[in-house]
Amino acid sequence: MEHSSKKKRVRDKLPLFSLLAFSMAGFICIMTETMPSGLLPQISEGLNITSAQAGQLVTWYAVGSFIAAIPITLVTQSLRRKPLFLLAIGLFFVLNSVTALSSSYVITLTARFIAGIGAGIVWSMLAGYARRLVPPHLRGKATAIVFAGTPVALSIGVPIGTFLGSLVGWRAVFMTMSLLTFFLMIWILFKIPDFKGAPKSKRIRLFSVLKIRGVLPILAVVIFWMVSHNILYTYIAVFLASTGLELSVSTALLVFGILSIGGIWLTGIFIDSYLRSLVLISLSGFLVTAILFQFFTQQLFLVYIGIVLWGLTFGGAATLIQTALAQAVGETNVDVAMSISATSWNIAIAGGGALGGLLYDSLGTASFTPTIITLLILALIVVFLNKRYAFPSNA
Repeated sequence: MEHSSKKKRVRDKLPLFSLLAFSMAGFICIMTETMPSGLLPQISEGLNITSAQAGQLVTWYAVGSFIAAIPITLVTQSLRRKPLFLLAIGLFFVLNSVTALSSSYVITLTARFIAGIGAGIVWSMLAGYARRLVPPHLRGKATAIVFAGTPVALSIGVPIGTFLGSLVGWRAVFMTMSLLTFFLMIWILFKIPDFKGAPKSKRIRLFSVLKIRGVLPILAVVIFWMVSHNILYTYIAVFLASTGLELSVSTALLVFGILSIGGIWLTGIFIDSYLRSLVLISLSGFLVTAILFQFFTQQLFLVYIGIVLWGLTFGGAATLIQTALAQAVGETNVDVAMSISATSWNIAIAGGGALGGLLYDSLGTASFTPTIITLLILALIVVFLNKRYAFPSNA
């Protein structure tokens, strides 16, 4: 009996040190992608280019990630997981170093594009790799830990990177990221177990995954949810300015980021038993935010409440979606499904920015919240109608 209970405790224990390595990989991906946004003046001066050209460093990273995730995942299915993951992380070490040392805009832009390809590989592997480390009843919690790096990077990492850039220069910031990546490579090398890839006879086809029941509804929720999020997130500065309230963008994003971390913590606690409920609560909470921003923009307290709800409900979004998708497709299809999810996520990010720009130019900031409300209602309808395969109540 004692031996049995001890065995159960071991089985119920999360391999936290290994999972945190995956979380750091996500942190490095997000930091590498977004750091130029806070360093545009220094980068444009250092490379003797315009700020608009410096902004392309973010764009081309996203393009690399967007085009690479699905095809590279399909091609590399049969490869062992650890060497492939190390290769992808190694790209960040090399290419952030190139970015830090390069004086050529073309070389820097090329390095950013290839770094984006590395990110596409990492994002497609994270959830599936981590889920193989834990028993089925802990996979939701494991996924939550893995994706905790994203809100930490957005809320804390990027502001710190911007601050360090003003002190020691943008090149030193990128070199610091290279050093962190080198540390992560050592961590992975010695602490992360390896797994076999899929046998060539069992390689997964893209369309066979898309045809699995539940996959398309989950991807639809990704699009509706993330487009609505990115309309607001991308244009938060002009939206807050239109309210006339004394609320700075930095304060709003700090509150959002801190509550996002709280959101992913809460998601990690409850996801293995209440996935469907958490998705419905998260979408409904963001809907309340949009309603508050639509009707109460002159009430500072209510705007703060809206930002708090927005952060709480966004923090666990990636974990909820990836977990729902992994459960829908089964463990053998996870890597391909995650590459599709990563691509959908990037489409939604680009789509949110583009749609927000069109709305702002044609109708102004007043058009943001009605559009967001509409998209969130559509997302909620999809979740309500797909209780069996996409968002089961017993998940």
